Amino acid sequence: MAPDLKEYDEEQVRLMGEMCIVIDENDQRIGADSKKTCHLMENINKGLLHRAFSVFLFDSQNRLLLQQRASEKITFPDMWTNTCCSHPLNLADEIIEEEQLGARTAAQRKLGHELGIAPEQVPLDQFNYLTRIHYLAPSDGMWGEHEIRGRLIRLFAFAVDYIFFVKADVDLDVSPNEVRDVKYVTPEELKAMFADESVPMTPWFKLICNTFLFKWWANIDNIKQEKDVETIHRLGFDKN
Repeated sequence: MAPDLKEYDEEQVRLMGEMCIVIDENDQRIGADSKKTCHLMENINKGLLHRAFSVFLFDSQNRLLLQQRASEKITFPDMWTNTCCSHPLNLADEIIEEEQLGARTAAQRKLGHELGIAPEQVPLDQFNYLTRIHYLAPSDGMWGEHEIRGRLIRLFAFAVDYIFFVKADVDLDVSPNEVRDVKYVTPEELKAMFADESVPMTPWFKLICNTFLFKWWANIDNIKQEKDVETIHRLGFDKN
C-alpha cells in the first residue's frame, strides 16, 4: 500500500509526483514513474531504477558549494550534500541522451529551482560530464526513515547518477523550501565535516566522496581528462 504523504509539505508532496525516467541497470530508458514510487524500498527491492544527476559546482577559488537540504524535504531532510542532486524528468528535452543533454538540461533547471542560479551563469556547455555511478545507498539509523501515519517508510537512494562538474562564480537566491543552508568548502573543510558525526550527510554524497571526489577535485583545472563516457561504476552493493 502506498504511503499517505498528506501530512508533509504541500510543495514537496507535489514534487513527489514528478515523473522520473525509469531505466535498466545499463541506463537504457524503459519507461517512467513518479519520484515517490521510485524511492520506496518495496519498489527498489523489485529492481525499480531511475536516472539521476549530481552537480558539483566550484567557484574561482576551487571551493565546492554544498547545500543542506531543507527540513521540508520528504527524502533525506536536513542533510548536507553536493551542490545539487535531483532527476531528469520524463520530458522531451530531458530524455535526450546525446552528449548527456537531457541530464544537463535538468541540472541547469534544478540549479535555478533550488539555488536561484540563473541559466546564463551555468551554460549547458559548461557542465563537465565525468561518468555515471549506479549506487545503492540505503539508510541507516535516522537516514531515510520517515514515520508516515504511524509506520516507518524506509527510503533508499538507488539510481544511475550522472556526475557533472561546473566551475563558475554564481549569484545565489536560495529557495527555503528546498535548501536550509549553503556553504563553500575546501577539501580540508569537507573532510572535517565528514569527521564530525553530528553533521548528517546524504548517503550518495558519502559514496561519491569516498570513491572519487577528492581525486577529481585535485585535478579540477584539467577535469576534462577525467571524463569516462563508457563506464557505469557500481557503488554500495554487497559484493558477497
